[in-house]
This record gives sequence, C-alpha cells and structure tokens, in this order.
Amino acid sequence: MASYLLLIVFPLALLFAAIWDLTTMTIPNVLTLALAGAFLVLVPFTGTSMGGIGMHLAAGLLMLLVGMGFFAMGWMGGGDAKLVAAVALWLGWSELLPYLLYASIFGGVLTLMILGFRRLPLPLFLARQDWIRTLYDRRTGIPYGLALAAAGLLIYPDTVWFKLAATAS
Repeated sequence: MASYLLLIVFPLALLFAAIWDLTTMTIPNVLTLALAGAFLVLVPFTGTSMGGIGMHLAAGLLMLLVGMGFFAMGWMGGGDAKLVAAVALWLGWSELLPYLLYASIFGGVLTLMILGFRRLPLPLFLARQDWIRTLYDRRTGIPYGLALAAAGLLIYPDTVWFKLAATAS
C-alpha cells in the first residue's frame, strides 16, 4: 500500500494544483499543506536518513523563502511560491535544480502562449466560461502552477519516490 502512495500522491497533487490554478487562478493552501504533510508521512517508507530528511526540509524552506520574496516583489503568486516549496520538499537538493530549470522553461512558454491567446478575439462559446474569461483578461496573472506542475511531473520519474515505488511493485 505504501508503494502505491509513494507513486501517486505527488503526481495527483500536482495535477490538482495545475487544474485549480488554471480554472481559478489560485492554488489552495490546503493542497500545498497536504502535499507537505504527505511528505512527512511517507518519507519514513523511503529509508531516507534523518540527515537526508533534514536536507529535504532545508530545500523546501529555502524555496519557501525565495518564493515569498518573489511574491513580495510581485513576480509570482503566493500559491505558486508555496507550491514550489512543497515540491522542493519532495525533491530535495538532488532534483531541485533540474526542476527549477524545467519550471522556468515551461513558465516562459506558458506565458507566451497566454499572452498570444489574449491578443486573439475570444469566441463567444469560450466567453461563456468564467475561467476562460478570467484567463483571457489582461489584468490577471499567469497560472504559473501549470508550469510548476508540468516540471514536477517531468522530473518525478527521476526521484527516489518513483524508483522505490517501481521496485516495490
């Protein structure tokens, strides 16, 4: 049972974060707290040492501080900052840099796509959807949670979580 949880908790949380951010332009605190809590519950099943767990905690804390700094400067949303921290908690230092690189690339592509979308006329059938109207509104931000989730899903097969779950199956 634990191997299945190791396999599905992280990707499911990221999928929920992406969908939530796309449709509401928010990432709920309960989701990022649940992701962080799931890490604390499941990490003992990985055999990670206390020092290793401390390193994961340090990666999460650093990303929370950096993310909150970016939020304070208006460079990213608060939900995005907390999601990055929760993902960093799961990834630790070993996968953090590749994750941030992918998230940056995906975020840039996503931003360009949405800015392009906002320059086109919005068809009436799409204008009837509240979330699409919000996404189309030039005064709203970019749902960067999509890029953060996509990067996490891309890097996930390289993590200890995935490898342990795969060998346990």
